[in-house]
Amino acid sequence: METTDETLAQSAAGGDREAFSLLLRRNYDRLFGLCFRLTGTRADAEDLTQDICAALPAKLNGFRGQARFSTWLYRVAVNAAHDRRRRFASHARAADGWGDWEVNRVAANKETQDGIDWLTQAMSALPQELRDTLALTLEEEMTHREAGEVLGVSEGTISWRMAEVKKHLRALHEKEQKA
Repeated sequence: METTDETLAQSAAGGDREAFSLLLRRNYDRLFGLCFRLTGTRADAEDLTQDICAALPAKLNGFRGQARFSTWLYRVAVNAAHDRRRRFASHARAADGWGDWEVNRVAANKETQDGIDWLTQAMSALPQELRDTLALTLEEEMTHREAGEVLGVSEGTISWRMAEVKKHLRALHEKEQKA
């Protein structure tokens, strides 16, 4: 019988390196996929995933087993993405007025996003809470209840957010069709 992720997480929290290694092997690709959808770029997703993996041994002590490990891990990822966004926003505010070089560098980085498919581009245009909701329900195939647990909101809020996502995507599509 295969050991569950929840059991591996408990063992890893107790210092079992093999359990931690197996836990990462099982969940790394899905974690990276979520990070990609939350950040919108491969480089940012790689950085965020590595940050989460580096912090995970200490964070595992907070895993209580009250939810599935994947639900807990997704919550860690969403929180890390929010922290990263806040940190970058703070850095951007601090850099404001420090010259055209930084402004031009940020603009050039945005132009390199041409290779991202339409949905990923559309997701990056969505408000943060809608993007997070879409990433969990669409790509991670979570139910509205599970996504609500990860994001700390009700199932009904997730359903409302998905309706809003559909409106935003439909409007964006119609706008592109007219252009």
